[in-house]
Formats: sequence, C-alpha cells, structure tokens
Amino acid sequence: MKIGKETEILEFKKSTSELKEAVISMSAILNKHGGGELIFGVQNNGIPLGLMISEKTLRDISQAIGNHLNPKVYPKISEVYIDDKACTSVEFTGTEPPYFAYGRAYIRVADEDKVMSPAELEDFILRKNAYNDTWDKLASDKTLDNLDEAVLLDYYERARLTGRIDFPYTTKEDTLIRLEMLKNGFLTNAAVAFFIGTQLLEVQMAIFAGTERLTFNDIQRNGGSIQQLVAIAEKYIRNNIRWRVVFDGSLQRKEIPEIPTDAVREAIINSFCHKDYKSSQNVTVSIYSNRVEIYNPGTFPDGLTPRDFIEGSEFSVRRNPSLSQIMYYVKDIESFGTGLKRITDACNDAGVKVEFKMLKLGFSVVFYRPDDQFNTTEKVSDGVESGVNGVINGVESGVINLSENETMVLDCIRNDSSVSKKRISEITGISPRTVDRVIAELRAKNIIDRQGPNKGGAWGLVKPKK
Repeated sequence: MKIGKETEILEFKKSTSELKEAVISMSAILNKHGGGELIFGVQNNGIPLGLMISEKTLRDISQAIGNHLNPKVYPKISEVYIDDKACTSVEFTGTEPPYFAYGRAYIRVADEDKVMSPAELEDFILRKNAYNDTWDKLASDKTLDNLDEAVLLDYYERARLTGRIDFPYTTKEDTLIRLEMLKNGFLTNAAVAFFIGTQLLEVQMAIFAGTERLTFNDIQRNGGSIQQLVAIAEKYIRNNIRWRVVFDGSLQRKEIPEIPTDAVREAIINSFCHKDYKSSQNVTVSIYSNRVEIYNPGTFPDGLTPRDFIEGSEFSVRRNPSLSQIMYYVKDIESFGTGLKRITDACNDAGVKVEFKMLKLGFSVVFYRPDDQFNTTEKVSDGVESGVNGVINGVESGVINLSENETMVLDCIRNDSSVSKKRISEITGISPRTVDRVIAELRAKNIIDRQGPNKGGAWGLVKPKK
C-alpha cells in the first residue's frame, strides 16, 4: 500500500544504508522550510518495506545527524508502523539556517536536494542576517509574572500533541527558555504578542453594504493576544458569510461555506505571523457584498511575488522568525513558506476565486464571494438539527448562554459534523483536555449529542426548546 509521495518536507529512505543521503535531505528541507519529516523503511515511490529496528539503529541515525549536520538539531526519532511494517520516523525543526550536511549547504527543490551555489548561499546568509534582530526576538518589558501559567500549559499540551516538541514540562521558566522566548528574565516580544497581547495589537473588522468602503453595516475593534485575535477574526467571517446545505441521503446534513474556512483561517494566521509589528496599522477584515479581504500591514519580501511561493520555487522569508516557530509547533502554520499555496489549493478545490494583492504598505488576501445564486436553503428534521444555526439563533436571542469555548466548539461542528476532538483542538487552539470538558458541558446542557459510534459517528445538535 502506498502512503503517498515525497514532497518538499517529506523524504523516504529504504534503509539506514542511505544515512548520508538522509542527512543531506534534512539539510535541504531545513534550509527551505525550517522542518520536515524523514522516514526510513519506505521506497521513494511510497511503498513501505519495513526494516529491522534496534537500539543500534536509532543510535546510528542520531549519531549521523549529530556528527554531520550543522548547526545542531535535535530531532524526534521514533518507531512507527506503516501497513504493519516497522519503520523509523525522524521529525526535525530548526531556526538557525543555513544548515550544512557534510560541509555543504543544500536546498530542497520539489523532492530533490540541490547543492547551493556560492551566490545562492551568500544571498541566503544576507537574508538571514537581515532578520537576526527582528522585533519578535527582542526582550519586552514583561516578566514571567505577567504570563498566566495555565495559558502556557495549554500551549504546551497542544504542541506536544502535534509531536513537534517532546521535552517534559517542568517549570514555566524552563519551558520558555527551551522555546527561546525568555531573555535575561524578560519575555520576548513574540511571547507577549502570542500569549498576552499588547495595547497596540488589535484586529479591526467591518461589514460594508456594497463593494466599496462607504456604508458600514457593522464595525468592530478587538484587542488581545494573537491566539485570541485569530479566533475572533475567524469567527467574525464564519458568522457573516453564507452557508450552503447539502443533503446526501445520510442522517446528517452537510453545511458548506461560500468561502473555504480552512483558507480563511490560513490567511488570518499568516497575517499575524508576517505582520510588521512596528507599524501602527492593524490586521483588518473587510466583508463586502462581493468579497472578503484580509489585510496584513507587512509588505511582501523584495524581489518576490506570491506566485514564487505558490509554485514552491522560493524558500520562506520570515519577518518574525521566532513567532513563526511558536506557531509552527502547534501547527497554526504547517511548514514555512507554504501558506499561500494551501490557500490557493483550498480555493481551487472549492471553485472560489482568490487574489493576492501586494500593496505599498502591506499585503491583502481577497476571497471573491459566489454570486447571488448561492443556495442557502435549509431543512430541519424533527427534534434534531444537523447544524448549529438553531443553536446559534437561540444564543443570539438569549435562550441559551454559551461561553466563548462552547461557541468555538459549536462552530467547528457546524463546519463538519464528523469533526474529531483532536481536530477541534487544532482549529480552536483549545487544549484536548478543555475540549473534552466543553463537549461534556454541551451534552449536559442537551445542546449536542453523539449519533453513531465514537469512531465513524457524527455530532448532532439538539434543537433548542423555547
């Protein structure tokens, strides 16, 4: 059984006899994307072969990486089973490029590893140095006392769940040091922005009556941490676009948004990830009758265009490398430099036009809404409503009072009635433990129920009683 194909962040090796080639691939992937995965025991066509795994096998892999890849990285090496065959997975990340394998620097191009020319290496180093003293790496005036440990623990649990960090949690200080978010006892700007928020960190959102910025139907401005603002902006768009109901003969109806919400979330996250935090401008969400625009006050890298990243021909340029790393650990961003491609792919799959605008003072992602023929017809069955509209309407009319976490969980179920608890955690940023508690509370309030088995079943929402 094939498990897929090699990509710019995924490499297969048949056995540990290809250790040198594996280390070279790690160098290339680190220099292009800042992290990836390598699997021993799989042919390059994706067919698992398996291999004999012993302590020596794992030690040989670790030593080859430690001895021949510089600067040092500390990968997660584990035994995995693919189609009942034992294989070895190596997951790795790094924030100090360029990385050299056996004394040479490589760059990933599609699924191949290309040696960097002297000119390419010089350009790479110049780009890196340009971002060495970035705003997000500088120390703030906030200390450990300003960060709620519960917020950090929630983040740690999410990051550990992704497998992108594997160190044990001991103290708040130790964790922040390991995450490179503490300098001489002070939190970095990245830590403050992501976990706490500042007076200058806001999101501005508005709904316009037509296609121009003339008449407001609604305008809001919210402050908070990046985690909070991403959720607020995403919820605002989800609640103010249309949803189409599809009946496929099953007990559950499917609700499909006019704009893919995965692409919306990606655009919002990218806006905060690449924002120019020295600018007085805010990330802005503008909803028009024919489009939704997400504006980021951070100009595009000089000499590059969105097409360069959509086609995968350029490696990432991170305005806020420390902030990017924090978001990567919890899969807010999947890999560096691939956000625009994921937005494009999601919109292409949904038949939605998307445009990327390079502006003088920033960058905008524009999602064009379908025409007025977009079908929003809904049908409700007796007793159980297979969507959240009835619940949300009840909340808005004061019949049901929901917490912010409960609302976010319901929004996830609205988008996908078969969504897993793990996926809810990834989408909302709520820890798995909290997701379990919120779901239990919603069931106790008789708002949701489970239809079918835990595996393969779906969530149903009980129609609110007035």
